[in-house]
Order: sequence, then C-alpha cells, then structure tokens
Amino acid sequence: MNPPANGNDGVRARVSAEAGLSATSLVGVTEYHELKARIHQRVLELMDLSVVASLDWRQLKPELTRLIEQILRQDQVLLNIRERDRLIEEVQNEVLGLGPLEPLLQDPSISDILVNTGKQIYVERSGKLELLEARFRDDEHLRKIIDKIVTAVGRRVDESSPMVDARLPDGSRVNAIIPPLSIDGPILSIRRFSRDLLQLKDLEDKRSLTREMGGLLRGIVLSRLNILISGGTGTGKTTLLNILSGFIPSAERIITIEDSAELQLRQNHVVRLETRPPNIEGKGEVTQRDLLKNSLRMRPDRIILGEVRGAEVLDMLQAMNTGHDGSLTTIHASSPRDALTRVETMVAMAGLSLQTKAVRHYTSSALDVIIQIARLSDGTRKIISVQEITGMEQDVITLQEIFCFEQTGVDREGRARGRFKATGVRPRFVERFDTLGIQLDADVFDPFKVYEC
Repeated sequence: MNPPANGNDGVRARVSAEAGLSATSLVGVTEYHELKARIHQRVLELMDLSVVASLDWRQLKPELTRLIEQILRQDQVLLNIRERDRLIEEVQNEVLGLGPLEPLLQDPSISDILVNTGKQIYVERSGKLELLEARFRDDEHLRKIIDKIVTAVGRRVDESSPMVDARLPDGSRVNAIIPPLSIDGPILSIRRFSRDLLQLKDLEDKRSLTREMGGLLRGIVLSRLNILISGGTGTGKTTLLNILSGFIPSAERIITIEDSAELQLRQNHVVRLETRPPNIEGKGEVTQRDLLKNSLRMRPDRIILGEVRGAEVLDMLQAMNTGHDGSLTTIHASSPRDALTRVETMVAMAGLSLQTKAVRHYTSSALDVIIQIARLSDGTRKIISVQEITGMEQDVITLQEIFCFEQTGVDREGRARGRFKATGVRPRFVERFDTLGIQLDADVFDPFKVYEC
C-alpha cells in the first residue's frame, strides 16, 4: 500500500485531551457518514489492488487499520476512542465485506436481514422483527453493496433486469429489487443460514415436533417414500428439508436442484445443481426443469428439488413415478390440500392438455407423504400436520392425517400454546417399515398420548 498523501480536508473538533477519551460523540451523524465515505475513498485510492487480491483477509485487516490511522493523523481528524474504533471497523467492512451488513451477518441470533432502501434496516430475532439504528449512507451506497453481492456469483441487477436472486458465501439466500420496480429505492432481503446445522433433536427441543413424530419422519426417509414439505414463507421448509435429507444413507447418490443453492447436505456423494438466469441478451437461461431432466441422466439415487414453483413439477412427478423414489421437495401452501391444488395448477403450466382426473391420479401415485409446517403468531415454527396420500376416491385425492398440532390459545407473554397428538390412524406405509426392519415405538400412533406445549 502506498503512504497517504498530505491533506487537510478532514473533520476537526476542538476538544481537550480528556474529552477525546470519553464516549461523547465528537461528530454528528451526517458528518460521520461523510467522513467514513471520504476515508473509504482515500483507502481505495491508496491501496494496491493487485497486492490486495493476493493477501488473505487476516493479513489485510491489520494493514488496513494502519492505513486508516495514517489518513486520520494526516487529516488531523479528532475522534474519541469509540468513534475511532467504530470508523476503522466500518471502513474495513466496506473494503473487505458488505458495509453495514457485515456485523449483522456475524450475529448468529439474526435469521433475516431486511433492508428497505438505505434508510431502514430490519432484522428478525427469535421470530420477531426489530428496526436497527444502523443504516446505509444513501441509496447509492446500498446499490453498491447489492452489486458487490450479485457480481460475486455471476449475476447482475440493473434497469433491464431489476430483480435478482443470489447467495452469499455462507449459503444465505439474497433477493434484491431496484427501481423502477421498487418505487422508493433499492430493497434487499437476506435469509440467513445457521452455521450450526440443526438436527432433529434441535426441533424436538424447540417443541417444533415430538420424539414420536421425529422417529416417524426418519422412517419415512429411510423407506424411500416421496415427501412434499408444504408451508408459507419463512416457516422453515428448507431447514426441515435439510434435516430430513440427513437421514439419507451415505451410500446413495444425491442430486440437489435449486434456484439459489442453499441446501447443506452432510453426505459426501452429493451433486449440487443451480439454475442460471438469462444473460443481458436474454439468452442462456437454465431452468429447474432443464436441470431436472438432465439429472435423470446422472444416475441419481435421490433427487432433492429445493422448491417447485412451475412446470418442473410435472418432471418431478414423472421421476417419482418411474423409479426415482425417495425424492423430496418443498412447496408454498397453507395446507396439505392446498399443496395438492398448487401441484395440479403447476402441472397445467407445463402446457399439456391433461384431464384433471389424470393429473390427480398421477399426483396421488407419485407422492406418499405431505408434511405441513407453519409459523405461529409468536414466531415459533411447528409441524402442524403429517398426512399420508392413500390414493383416489372418484375424482378426489384422499388423505389421512397421522399427526397434528392444535393451538389452544396464547399465554400472558404472547407465546402460542397447544398440543401435539396422533390421530389414531395407522398409516399404510408402516407395512413398508416392517419389510425394511425400521422400528417404531409400539404406542407411536396412540391418540391418547398428548404433548402440551
């Protein structure tokens, strides 16, 4: 790095030495953001980018600290210790990371980061949204951070393509939308991924399901039944998909297909495929349907489709009906019956003129189990229904519920109260469990065994 040039354009404050050690702010909010932007620009001008590219961030961070301190001394910028440390950290985040988002991405208690233009940053902790004091300098600053995120994964966002899905290096899902579609300014949403992968025991501890339900779900995966996980946005569908995929034997070849790769499978033999948007000429798009068709030629033992949204559902059903059993996928729906209706609607999007009865028969023979997951009023997530698809009666797909969660009320602290229980129905696929030697507790389907939570 080159030494900083002499300059005298910094922010000066006439204070005593004692005041410089206090926590009292020496600059206003606007002045501080202007100062940070100026220091950031000076650092970029003085950095040797070819050297930076070859250094590890652990080596680069102390070098950046020394350079920023030199600039502050030469510009005669007087800040108290807290402001100085904060300025150095935030300029480092601008250079090495994602600016104001960087400390939020390091906070394991945050599950979602929602940026509503440069003026507002919301986060979700424990299922509750809260507004932070942190913000971007302006909308242009936010646009630069968005560009930094999307270009790192080979995507773009501009007026001709104002919406984009991307991901961060840790697997977190990113969505950005900019004007003219977003009227007030750029909008950025980040769905965080936990660094510590949740296990089934964690869901039991969080009262998202019971031990009996967990044992049944494990058996469903081991017995290679086809599973559809249904739920709304933010209910934990992908988290549950990750957990269930952990029961797939390590000897099997797994192929995952996603719009934005976020599944974190623990097995060694995993092939991860990701869709590609069209380029600036509108060419080169690769859809989930394209990847699904190709995956059938890759000798998969299991196919995991991150989420069905369109015509690819027809190819998924075909795969499930032609020997690729044990497949898993998710869908946006508020109930198991609604999930089947959505599947039927998406089959129609494939452009084939199939009779409704034929589509329903095809669906009922492909899918075995629907798991409904919901987010309650207090932010907790629970598996509220496990249902088996038993076939057709005339023109209707028949379902039978095995487990359910009934909410009974809300306590004084606003926490949802309810109970898990079995319905008393013994599913047909238990015969398959017996054939494969999968053991279940004798009273797993006892309707009188109720768990209050």
